[in-house]
Amino acid sequence: MEFDLGKRYCYYFNEISKIPHGSRNEKAVSDYVCEFARKHGLPYKQDSVWNVTIDKPASPGYENSEPVILQAHMDMVCEKNNDVIHDFEKDPLDLYVEDGWLHARGTTLGADDGTGVAYMLAILEDDTLAHPSLECIFTTMEEIGLVGAGYLTKEDLHGHRYISLDGGGVSCTTTSSAGVSDVIISKKLQYESCKLPGYILTVKGLKGGHSGGEIHMERGNANVLAARILKEAQGNDLDITLCTLKGGMKMNAIPREAVFTFMSDSAAEAVKASVQASAEAIRRELLFSDPGVEVVLQETSEYTFRIQKEISDALLNCIYLMPNGFQHRSMVIDGLTVASLNLGVISVRDDTVRFEIMIRSAEDSARHDLSSRLVTLASLLDLDAEVPSGYAGWAYSENSRMREIYRAVCERNGLEYKERATHGGLECGIIKGLDPDMDIITFGPISEAIHSPDERLELQSFDDAYRILCEILKDCR
Repeated sequence: MEFDLGKRYCYYFNEISKIPHGSRNEKAVSDYVCEFARKHGLPYKQDSVWNVTIDKPASPGYENSEPVILQAHMDMVCEKNNDVIHDFEKDPLDLYVEDGWLHARGTTLGADDGTGVAYMLAILEDDTLAHPSLECIFTTMEEIGLVGAGYLTKEDLHGHRYISLDGGGVSCTTTSSAGVSDVIISKKLQYESCKLPGYILTVKGLKGGHSGGEIHMERGNANVLAARILKEAQGNDLDITLCTLKGGMKMNAIPREAVFTFMSDSAAEAVKASVQASAEAIRRELLFSDPGVEVVLQETSEYTFRIQKEISDALLNCIYLMPNGFQHRSMVIDGLTVASLNLGVISVRDDTVRFEIMIRSAEDSARHDLSSRLVTLASLLDLDAEVPSGYAGWAYSENSRMREIYRAVCERNGLEYKERATHGGLECGIIKGLDPDMDIITFGPISEAIHSPDERLELQSFDDAYRILCEILKDCR
């Protein structure tokens, strides 16, 4: 299978690959899309974060059909192998084909979502296609939190039928996605001098994973486990006061490692015995979900201070009491998580401790309820809490004319139509939040190992998906 630049979607993907377009570095590719619109005489708009919308009139016979929105994001994840010299802010991608798959040599390929961008440009250029009026939306900064889509307004949307081209499968559509609320719990720390014996508690060896994709597997959260171990020690009448605490790296990743340091005037053997008993219980509980968990306790004389006792107790109580992990499953879609929380990051900066929690749910009411619980808990413990950001979820709708059209096109082409739901966040959720009446399908070719240097695009599916997309538009009368 060749990467045939004579096919316009292949040509445009190749052109995009010449332009660096990592997240927050999309201006050049955004300008390229605007120049495309000018060249083809199509109305367009570029906003302050470089989102672009291009409108195309309906083809003959479709003037009275409801418009269709096509949408894809212009940014890509920039990852490379350690032995590869590549500047993602300056260098073009080095594309090559192997066994019917398109790769970029030693780097991510950007098929997520360069394929969608290429499809829209090809469709906008082709005046032989049959379709209703089209609004093509090119968004930015999707890979770092759906940022660009968050700048869209209801007035930016020119229809109620929407095809997201950030899908994954020629005949598979997503039917719902999670909305997100971020909650930050913090406290300005006060310290006191102390010469008691010190300890370093490390929880490590956990699998971790994405808080959207793996949260239902109930893997251990290192932050939560470390707090539990110390709370159980307090329950054994042992003195425990924190010195420092740190765990996790990203809000959307289940933390694999946490390090809490503390002081105690209790007997060292009693402290060690309590930690060991807790560790053994945790290993039994996680035997099937996280068998590699390790709990290590070391004595230390490094610390000459500790957090004020009242604040230390409040922090441990907050972690111990807050809901975390899988919360609710769908009663309609088998295996779908509909609500979860992840205490992803604990950090101390400028003498202020921060707990960063990501809440996910397709139901906005569930997100707001869980956010309120965390804020209430923090208030009861005299900790500060805020909900600085978030975006809407896309809840499952039983009836969808767009899904009916998609199913019919698949069956006509001998393809098995499939539906899936995700607990991850999608730009679809933001757009659905702007227009609750939006009828949505997602769509795209097959790519694998996305967000890694092993990313690859199946060229046969790149061809097939474009053909199916054109047929869907033709059927959108």
